[in-house]
Amino acid sequence: MDNPRIARASLTFDEGVIEKIAGLASRKVDGILSFDGGLFDSLTDKLRSKVDPTQGITAEVGEKQVALEMNATVEYGYDIREIFTQVCDVVSEEVERLTGLKVVELDFHVNNVLSKKQWKEQNNRKPNSDLEPKPEAK
Repeated sequence: MDNPRIARASLTFDEGVIEKIAGLASRKVDGILSFDGGLFDSLTDKLRSKVDPTQGITAEVGEKQVALEMNATVEYGYDIREIFTQVCDVVSEEVERLTGLKVVELDFHVNNVLSKKQWKEQNNRKPNSDLEPKPEAK
């Protein structure tokens, strides 16, 4: 970013900022029940008391590019390939719109498929259960 009044200026983003943007943007996609990580996230989830939109998402941020890894539970009955396409579109658009950075890699790992009822039963009273997915598609 050029500014004639400032001799040297730079804008950088913490990985957590990009993870949050990706997490919030991808919640717009129908069929995603939650983002969750591996064993470490499962253990820390028990200690959390607040909603964390970055759970299950990791980012590597460079000067002009971003690489993301997302671990998701999806709802049974949805076309997972379509969910993936929509996540790629919405996340890359939002990250670029808000930061100017290009998403050059997005690894989307589906770690579980559940009905909405099963998901609600398993996640009742967990911190990220407040990030409830959209109502069932008809």
